[in-house]
Amino acid sequence: MLNLASLLGIRSSTVSLAADLLILFAIVFWLALVYWTFADARRRIQDPILIGCATVASLFPYVGTLIYVIVRPPEYLDDRHERELEIAAAEARLAESGLLLCPHCDHEVEKDFLRCPTCMRKLKDPCPTCGKPLRPEWKLCPYCEADVGAPAPPPRGRTRRRATEQPIGG
Repeated sequence: MLNLASLLGIRSSTVSLAADLLILFAIVFWLALVYWTFADARRRIQDPILIGCATVASLFPYVGTLIYVIVRPPEYLDDRHERELEIAAAEARLAESGLLLCPHCDHEVEKDFLRCPTCMRKLKDPCPTCGKPLRPEWKLCPYCEADVGAPAPPPRGRTRRRATEQPIGG
């Protein structure tokens, strides 16, 4: 049987056993690094071809894994997905809170502002009846049901009926 100890000219069985165990340990450690590279690449990289390339590169003993550690993505796919969800949730909370940005100066304005307090530009038109802010595409006020283009109705009061009008139901 040919082993490293006989190749190096070592005659002692103890030293030969230690050299064989050292070689076995190096091979097992190298195979563990190949598996670790594969498992880590699956957690960090979405493309299966790149996962395969990282694993094949780690087959070069120790050097391939070292190169993978240098060039691997800095975060796990799950962490990136969680961060994107947190950003989307924060944007949704910001939209619900009523804080918006002025399209002219990017200053924070509330959704019921008619003018930007910083640049003084008009953001929305008020309803002619109730004065609440209206979006430009609205045809009627959702607050008081008045037509946006129509003039404000006269104030309601008691009006007289003409003699020609008949009461309802009679």
